[in-house]
Amino acid sequence: MTPGLAGTVPADGLAYAAVGGGLATVGAGLTVTAYSSRTGALEWQDTLTGFPAGAAIVSVRAWPGEVTAGVSYRPAGGGALRRAEVVLSDADGAQSGRYPAATFGGAVAASQKYTVVVGATAVTSYDNTTGHVRWRRPTGPVAQAWRTDGNRLYVAESPGGFVDSAPASALHRIDLATGSEVVVRPIEGLSFPGTLSGAFDGVVLFSSEAGVTAYNGSTGARLWSAHGAVPEGIDHSPRRIYLTEGSNLVGVDPQTGKVKATASGSAVNGAAGVYVVRNGAALGLDQGASGGAWGYALAVQRVTRAAPGLPWPHYFVDLSGVGGSADPAGNLVVIAACRQLAPRLPAQPSTSAPASGPSSAPSSGTATSPTSSSPPSTSTPPASSTTATPNPDASPSAAAGTREPAQGCMRPELIALNL
Repeated sequence: MTPGLAGTVPADGLAYAAVGGGLATVGAGLTVTAYSSRTGALEWQDTLTGFPAGAAIVSVRAWPGEVTAGVSYRPAGGGALRRAEVVLSDADGAQSGRYPAATFGGAVAASQKYTVVVGATAVTSYDNTTGHVRWRRPTGPVAQAWRTDGNRLYVAESPGGFVDSAPASALHRIDLATGSEVVVRPIEGLSFPGTLSGAFDGVVLFSSEAGVTAYNGSTGARLWSAHGAVPEGIDHSPRRIYLTEGSNLVGVDPQTGKVKATASGSAVNGAAGVYVVRNGAALGLDQGASGGAWGYALAVQRVTRAAPGLPWPHYFVDLSGVGGSADPAGNLVVIAACRQLAPRLPAQPSTSAPASGPSSAPSSGTATSPTSSSPPSTSTPPASSTTATPNPDASPSAAAGTREPAQGCMRPELIALNL
């Protein structure tokens, strides 16, 4: 790890973590390690084989009945980066399948029977027993932006693809269980303005510099817009979409855009910023070695949950679904923490200041720490993206033109907070 987000960031590669199906899984390098999400006991560990030198895991997901790991690699003879999705048994880590995937695609649905993978030019469902294709839906000559909403997958149709996904002339709505597909086009205008940025409760969001616009995911009808807003996440109970408007967190009805809850920036962002909203509570974590987890109830506009401080530094597992995560409809939030930091290395010259900024945070609840006597990696999962603030661990006397010394983690661990 090196100084940066909330004090330290991974220095030698990244690790990715996910929780689901009773497992907390970590992917680092080419090794996947699974722990019991209830007790923290080591269940199994498997190293992926058959990849060229330099290959590395870039995502891990835990599903009922299986675990999937996305691996990025460059062919032995050279060429562009590629990605493969590897399917492993949740019981013992045995590899049962390997399928091509888009660089920012991979597994988007899975069960004991099948795995659905977003590829560069198609979405494909594979039979877990035979590896045969159950169904395939082409998405165009280039990789496209996508979002899931329960059992539905929305894929944008844009000439520029994922890299330049605005505007989108249509959406492909695909049933992840059956493969049935409907092409949805905007009722007003020739395209959906902006980039596909979210989907929830049958509503799809497109974001642009002007703000957020919501459309009916079945008809293409424009539902509402929020000027200057940025999507922040969803809450399954109550069913709301959360936006950032200025410094405020705003919860809106997905169908109407009507504001249902608001929290001022000073209330929820003063110490760390909001990581996620679950069950009507904005979850945060104060910075520093004695930082405590808290839940700010938007209905009553006050902190209603609190938990003791967690090991510092700490980070949060990706909620986007691209790199991994806990199920957003579940009650677990997972963070990566460092129980013991290694001594700092000498300072290094730098032409730019180190990045700094906090991860934002989970709420109170019972914490379990999946660890083992031989941790799978000294890296931690990447922190969630939030507004930058000063690094509390940075030395105020560090000379200009130098970078804070690198600092490793001797005892990394995952902590699962039961909300």
